Amino acid sequence: MRKNDFVDELAKRTGSTKAAAAASLDATLEIIGEALKSGDSVAFTGFGTFESVDKPEREARNPRTGETMTVAAKKVARFKPGKALRDAIN
Repeated sequence: MRKNDFVDELAKRTGSTKAAAAASLDATLEIIGEALKSGDSVAFTGFGTFESVDKPEREARNPRTGETMTVAAKKVARFKPGKALRDAIN
């Protein structure tokens, strides 16, 4: 499912316009992104938790040349599904 498909389904289920559904989705994603950027986690009970995780600097190997290089430390977004979502999938 792509974003447009999701917006169509959201508009249908909420009885709103596609523009309103798209604006709601964009605002939701923006709020989650801002929270992760500031180091907070976002938890939806039963669905899951979005969190920002620090990845340390590490050594990696270029598969083409075999040369060893250093990959810089960075922050990544991680999603941990909640029990209700895990049960629904299985």
